[in-house]
Amino acid sequence: MTSRPRRIPASSQARSLKIVLIASAILGGIVLGTLLEYAIAHASSSSPASVSGTDQVLAAPASLNAVIDNLRNVIVGLLVALATLFLTVGGVRYILAGGDPGEVESAKKTLRYAALGYGIAVLAPLLVTVLKGIVGA
Repeated sequence: MTSRPRRIPASSQARSLKIVLIASAILGGIVLGTLLEYAIAHASSSSPASVSGTDQVLAAPASLNAVIDNLRNVIVGLLVALATLFLTVGGVRYILAGGDPGEVESAKKTLRYAALGYGIAVLAPLLVTVLKGIVGA
């Protein structure tokens, strides 16, 4: 007869630590995503708006290049936001795995997908350059 190992209930201190770790992972993911989105979207963007005084006047795109650049910036923003969501979910899953090998592997997969999303977001300007070469803009 095999005996099942008894599960020891977690103390309130361990629960508090888990809550702090989860909150840190969520906050860290949001901050990292915001910083990366700002850095990627604004590092290579041209100035589509002209500022006059305190009012900001948005002009219509003058060329196909401007439209493609604006589209790239929107796509990069969406990719970074989605990758940040995956990073946050993966971090929370990893923290809550509790040593279960299946859950840990699942959390690692989610973290890999987040890294892939960030990689695609970083490579988006290169992909747009290739697209411009194909279109001839």
